[in-house]
Amino acid sequence: MLITLNKVCLSFGSDVILQDITAQLDKQNRIGIIGENGAGKTTLLRILMGQLLPDSGEFSVQRGSTLGYLEQNGALNSALTVYQEMESAFSAVTAAMEELKAIEQQLVNHAEDAQLIERHSYLVAIIDAADGYNMDTQIKKILFGMGFPASTHSKEVRVLSGGERTRLLLAKLLLQNPDVLILDEPTNHLDFETLEWLENYLKGYSGAVLVVSHDRYFLDEVTNFIWELEDTHLISYRGNYSAYLPQKEMAVQLQQKQHDADVAKAAKLQDYVDRNLVRASTTKMAQSRRKQLEKMDITEKPKTSHTELKFQFEFDVAPYNEVLTIKALDVAIGGKTLIKQLNLQVLRGERLVIAGPNGAGKSTLLRVLAGRLKPLSGTIKLGSGVRPSFFEQQQTLRSSSVINAIWDKYPKFTELEVRNLLARFNFKGEDVFKEASKLSGGELARLRFAEILLERPNLMFLDEPTNHLDIYTRESLGNALACYEGTLLLVTHDRYLMNSLECPILYVEEDKTTLYESYQAMMQHQAAEVQNTISAAKAQAQPKPTAAPKELRRRKAELRNLIRDTEIEIEKLGADIVEMEALLGTDEVLKDHERLRQLCDDLDDTRFKQDELYTKWEQLVEENETLLEE
Repeated sequence: MLITLNKVCLSFGSDVILQDITAQLDKQNRIGIIGENGAGKTTLLRILMGQLLPDSGEFSVQRGSTLGYLEQNGALNSALTVYQEMESAFSAVTAAMEELKAIEQQLVNHAEDAQLIERHSYLVAIIDAADGYNMDTQIKKILFGMGFPASTHSKEVRVLSGGERTRLLLAKLLLQNPDVLILDEPTNHLDFETLEWLENYLKGYSGAVLVVSHDRYFLDEVTNFIWELEDTHLISYRGNYSAYLPQKEMAVQLQQKQHDADVAKAAKLQDYVDRNLVRASTTKMAQSRRKQLEKMDITEKPKTSHTELKFQFEFDVAPYNEVLTIKALDVAIGGKTLIKQLNLQVLRGERLVIAGPNGAGKSTLLRVLAGRLKPLSGTIKLGSGVRPSFFEQQQTLRSSSVINAIWDKYPKFTELEVRNLLARFNFKGEDVFKEASKLSGGELARLRFAEILLERPNLMFLDEPTNHLDIYTRESLGNALACYEGTLLLVTHDRYLMNSLECPILYVEEDKTTLYESYQAMMQHQAAEVQNTISAAKAQAQPKPTAAPKELRRRKAELRNLIRDTEIEIEKLGADIVEMEALLGTDEVLKDHERLRQLCDDLDDTRFKQDELYTKWEQLVEENETLLEE
């Protein structure tokens, strides 16, 4: 087992966070950790990384295993460029290289010094283990794979978007190639393309993956186990999130059934004792039943630390049919045009999702439509009787308490009325007196939804409403939005919400907008575009022969010669590779730092050229086989 947890417990003061956590993680496990915000998910990850020590219990990592941790708000050095940040992952290797240079200079005059020779061998081993002399090649290959072309390598970290920062943090982890990838909310702020890349990468990862996520689609695509943290305990379920749901429901039903049976049995025993204890003829039997009752363990009633939020958005007055009319709309920010000539009409009761890659201008467009920003040109007209509400992606901090945030706006409400409202959004007991400035992102979002409920809008603008919500609250919000009879415009990357709303998608990309009938229609169109691109590339790489027999014979002869020449070149490069690999193991090369670096660079270039020739050879052979069928 790569990681083993046995009865691990942790408390912060009087608050028990984790209790008797027993679990194990093995190679090829893809484990999704779910739970309510504050259930201890990130705390558990920090224990695994050695950042926190448990109060009791045992925790072990297999000897020699390495762990890589992508934190929810991972730290990057804002003063560095993208390439420099990646290069920092090799800090131990670059330090070893610098020390190696100094030792090699000392060996010139002290060639027999045993300590220097031993240190030299140790440093070489460190560099070789990390393939340090190919550091530049490794960095560039991974950056390209993660969507950072060469033009972005000099970009400063401080100007990166949230999605870019997540991808850069993950790219650094790939350089380390850990046995266990531990990821805390890796899908936050990622667009469709990056989400799909991450899902495919994790499915093919050679090590184990442990991921905290509230994204149902992501958990279904990636995981084969679900760990649920609930009421300080951890329960493991086999399968992805969709497989977890019926297992969870069945487990709760069985526990409730056993609890009811135990309570009924205890009541029956107690009734017998009460009726027969004082009667001489049945006293012994009653005492026996009482002892049985005292020893009886009653199964606990199923408990869930999370509360299903049951609320519904309503409005008082229905607006006219034409709720929102957009004509020839241009949107720009910072001199960059994001939207050109958008014409659209949204009718009463309709829903519209605005989607697209990061930086395309989705949130800006929503703010323009809501009247919070001015367009570059064009007109936006709200229909008569429209009463809108707006939900910001990043909620502003309040200076008052939770209860006063509502009470200040609605002073005629009684304390009981305000408390009842807040309880519907899981603010109960002393939670209502929390300072709003100290609330988490998810708590601020719930507080804003409580306000929107009181505003009773017939048009809602929502910007990434599920971003900070746990998986249970996301489902509650999704149900409320599905039942909403008003008009809804929202920006979201939440694929489950997008699909469940069954509404049109306005896709924004490179100042263009495309309206799709549904989420499924959008995904089918994008899949078809990818397939068309692949087909076009293949067609371009393999031109069809002309029908003329003479030209056909000429091309066949040309292909035979090209295949033969390519095979000869591949064999020649193969011999060069074998020769260079042999040289790498010699003492002469290992002691010459500059020669070793150059040889590693040459070897990498040769392997790359051979790979290119193999690709060319496969294309030539495939075209030749096609012509032979003519």
